[in-house]
Amino acid sequence: MAAKPVIAFGFLLAAMTIAATPVFAQSEDQPPAKTECPDGTNAAGADCAKDDGGGTPGAGPAGAVFLPALIVDLFPNPPGGATPLPTPDPRRDPASSLPPPAQPAPPVQAPALGGPIISPTDLIATEPQRAIVGDFVPDEVLVTVDGDAATVQQIAASFGLEVRSERQSRLLGTTLARFGIPDGRPVGVVLAQLAADGRTRRREPNHVYSLQQAAGIVNYAFDRIALDADQASGENVRVAVIDTGIDDTNPALSGVIADQFDAMPAVAVEKRDHGTSIDGLIAGVGALKGMAPGAKIYHARAFEGGKSTMDVILSALDWAAEQDVRIINMSFVGPKNDLLGIACRNARALGIVLVAAAGNNGPKAPYGYPAAFDGVIAVTATDAKDGLMPQANRGAYVFISAPGVEVVAPSGAGSDVVTGTSFAAAIVSGAIANLIHAAPDRSADDIEKALAATAKDLGPKGRDNDFGYGLLDTKAAETAKE
Repeated sequence: MAAKPVIAFGFLLAAMTIAATPVFAQSEDQPPAKTECPDGTNAAGADCAKDDGGGTPGAGPAGAVFLPALIVDLFPNPPGGATPLPTPDPRRDPASSLPPPAQPAPPVQAPALGGPIISPTDLIATEPQRAIVGDFVPDEVLVTVDGDAATVQQIAASFGLEVRSERQSRLLGTTLARFGIPDGRPVGVVLAQLAADGRTRRREPNHVYSLQQAAGIVNYAFDRIALDADQASGENVRVAVIDTGIDDTNPALSGVIADQFDAMPAVAVEKRDHGTSIDGLIAGVGALKGMAPGAKIYHARAFEGGKSTMDVILSALDWAAEQDVRIINMSFVGPKNDLLGIACRNARALGIVLVAAAGNNGPKAPYGYPAAFDGVIAVTATDAKDGLMPQANRGAYVFISAPGVEVVAPSGAGSDVVTGTSFAAAIVSGAIANLIHAAPDRSADDIEKALAATAKDLGPKGRDNDFGYGLLDTKAAETAKE
């Protein structure tokens, strides 16, 4: 008779542990580093967003994506005295409903920094992507699993979940499963329940991410970042872009796109402007010349209606890593997510330069990710007079500034004047392509150090939370000693 109280106490302890711990957990071999928050305080591996006691958890400036309050009352009293939702027992033998695999699959080891990374298989989708509402998909969780497809099915059966997709992730180095929650349990409850199963390694919400375009003449970017438009070249440098679909019939993209990948094929393509602008600013040709003409763009479509989810973005990142690219441009922002952090760390270990938008959610917004991860170059936006875009995020993670206010770029309709840290990130990616073209053996670490050492200081002396190290100076970075 004592077994039931012990089991109940175990699940309650797991739930309390998750409620008291930030959703993003540092890997065991890398303790969280203290970072300076926008308000001047320090935080160890935690978000800088604070609750002032008068707001709704997860609320914030329009367009901002905040870390949701996932762990609510894990075992609420049902209305009208109804029977509480039963907690699945992860220890029960699922063999009665699913045949066991012929041979037990050996655990898939996560790649060490700089170590070998497992090749992926194609995405196996059993159900299309769901509509994106709020900060995360309300009836899905993402889980990395020790085992193969049969193990994923067994876990689903044990916990009353649906397998909506599963695949081997190259950058995560393990099996990634997207589980659906068919019975309405809150995401936080399911995450707590899955924590009791030793076959699950990491468990995360399927967070939602947003493209970073602010509401909007001649492209002044070349002059401001000290890049000679006549000499600019990224010839044969491979650059991956994770964004919306594109209008590849736009003359500015003629011969620019080397390959395309659709990470959300079940969703119809409706918007092409943002991705077209990003690709054009990096490597456009003709009248709308980009920063690095001659660069080869590997474009992954992962956004529709300005939104995407974590599993879609991870699929796009894995594809990008397979293309032997030197740069990945990520002009989007969302919450801190452990899986995204691991993928970025392992991409950087492959020697890929990661560039991301710092965010357009305002001075008091929490840190934007992936920009705030270590090893990612976080870019903020400035105007023609080197003034900071008012909507830009602030924080110690901001690395460098580049033009992003009212710059001319190709779009689905031909061309447009665009504003946002998205476009500043694209300009930095193009500038880095020039550096790699000039010195192909230059490492990602060397490029990052050169950008920091040669940036034109703006704002307070030295690195600051508004401009980072300052305005990008391509000419100086190219001649900086390695």
